[in-house]
Amino acid sequence: MTAATTGTATAGTARTEATGAGRKAGSRTNWVSTVILLIGAVYCVLPVVWIVIASTKTNSELFSTAPFAPSFHGGFFSNLRALFAYDHGIFTRWAVNSVIYAVGGATLSTIVCGCAGYALGKYRFHGSVWLFRLIVAAVLLPQIMLAIPQFLLLAKLGLTNNYAAVILPQLVSPFAIYLCKIYAEASVSDQLLEAARVDGASEWRMFASIGARLMMPALVTVFLLQFIGIWNNFLLPFVMLNRDQLFPLTEGLYGLLIITGGQAAQYTIVIVGVLVSIVPLAAVFLLLQRYWRVDLVSGGVKA
Repeated sequence: MTAATTGTATAGTARTEATGAGRKAGSRTNWVSTVILLIGAVYCVLPVVWIVIASTKTNSELFSTAPFAPSFHGGFFSNLRALFAYDHGIFTRWAVNSVIYAVGGATLSTIVCGCAGYALGKYRFHGSVWLFRLIVAAVLLPQIMLAIPQFLLLAKLGLTNNYAAVILPQLVSPFAIYLCKIYAEASVSDQLLEAARVDGASEWRMFASIGARLMMPALVTVFLLQFIGIWNNFLLPFVMLNRDQLFPLTEGLYGLLIITGGQAAQYTIVIVGVLVSIVPLAAVFLLLQRYWRVDLVSGGVKA
């Protein structure tokens, strides 16, 4: 009886020590992970902090003060007024163009990619497997390789140097189609579609009333990714456009920086312009993030 008790106590002690050692190892792992995440956060946030601080400085303070020392002499509002007054307010025109490109392109791209992903995920037709593999392979292609062929194609059709030249090449996103296809397979129930067919619903009606609603988290994600990608795109507008009135913010601010000739007076305008261009991205992200779902099957129907 004593030996059994002793053995039980020894086993319990061993388990306790093992548990304690596991907790210490887990604590060390969590500490290392936290440090890595903090370093990554600082790396991402630091440039934005510098932009915010630099926008508060006047022309003379930009290069004569510490990089992360803000100024409280009214530099931000003077820079903001100079930005919107530059060249008869062309910055406002650039901002409107960016909204047209980003909202229009992201909306149309979401519709196209949502339909394509739904079709590949819920229908089986000849060549569908190889078509999906081709789309996945296209994800690996860098966009810079497609800019010149797209320009030559649109030039043949007479569609360069207008809004369509920037929107059309970005309607199809291989990654967005892949995401919608995977989400449609996981969230849209075949039984639900069969029930809709029995009730006489058309395929388009099923997609609009059932598929699109269940795929909403994926569609919102595609819209957000496309919006950010088009808003920040520089290469495609640079290749397709040559008129100042059609420039988005990226190309407009770049051109404004190029013609500065090293003058500090123009650098402050560009810095404030970059800060203003970040605001819509942050607003769209905060507005749409509530639609996100971590679990891909969150929109599915339980059997």
